[in-house]
Amino acid sequence: MGDGVIRALAAVGAVAMATCVLFTVPARAAVADEGMEKLFTFKDPKITESSGLAVSPTHEGIYYTHNDSSASPAFYAVDGKGRTQATFQVRGAQARDWEAMAATKDPATGQATLWFADIGDNLNGAWPDISIYRVVEPQTIKDATLPATRYRFRYADGGRNAEGIMINPRTGRLYVVSKEFSGSVYAAPKKLRTDRTNVLRKVATAPLMATDAAYAPDGSSYVIRTYFSATLYRPSGDMISKVSMPELKQAESIAYTADGKSLLTGTEGPRSPVYRVTLPAAAHPTTTPSPTSAARQTPAKDAGTASQAAAGTGATGLTTKDILIWIAAAATALGTITFIARRTR
Repeated sequence: MGDGVIRALAAVGAVAMATCVLFTVPARAAVADEGMEKLFTFKDPKITESSGLAVSPTHEGIYYTHNDSSASPAFYAVDGKGRTQATFQVRGAQARDWEAMAATKDPATGQATLWFADIGDNLNGAWPDISIYRVVEPQTIKDATLPATRYRFRYADGGRNAEGIMINPRTGRLYVVSKEFSGSVYAAPKKLRTDRTNVLRKVATAPLMATDAAYAPDGSSYVIRTYFSATLYRPSGDMISKVSMPELKQAESIAYTADGKSLLTGTEGPRSPVYRVTLPAAAHPTTTPSPTSAARQTPAKDAGTASQAAAGTGATGLTTKDILIWIAAAATALGTITFIARRTR
């Protein structure tokens, strides 16, 4: 088979898998499980595919989101009732497939920064590089056009699809989380360059089909969201626990609340909801980082195996339900690929 056919088969397999996941995970009613509550619903008809979510570091009660692919480079500031307070255009940016965002605040200067990740790649390596944009958070919540700094990236081990980014607030290090059957956490260089492509290197494993990720405001933990649930980790990569999520049509986004004691999660679609999920006490922020934890602020490659085994989840943090869905998706993809392969002999 030629390279074009192989790439097409890979794309068909990915589409089959995604279709299986979408039709397997049902929508849940507004009343969620204990510890879960619907915070708000996006009211703006222009927010049709909320793919990234972040809490404003400086404007209390303000949340940011942006649309997925085929949209303009823009983002929205909404209040606690889901009403759009401002729409911001991003100058100097493209929106090929925006999949995630993050918000950080420099502890030394107090400057707040928003990051927008144009990292989606549905053909798993078709793009020669990906881009992440840095925007200074606006001081006033009103419509405006904001300049962006663009950073280009490539993966050290070859192109792939990704839908999650996160910034460690203690170190300022940026991470990308790939969306694959066997996902990975990739670390960006400590100092990002605009004059050349920055290389992303694998530093830890990630759960099956990760759709977003976020660091806790105090840097004591990070979370990775999948279609099925969320998993909490120490900065070292050791797993803390899994967290049940509301069952959404297409779970796409996750963020920590400002106090670090809850998670916010959303989905795509018009008038989509955002839920707040209370975290277990073991995952609440630490008041003062210990010397050991402060020294281990980069996830170690393949770290967390022992703690994950003790929790009975394995390296990907999968439940029985997750595995059954994976098997169904794999079977669907395999059948489709086999059919096309025979037709193209």
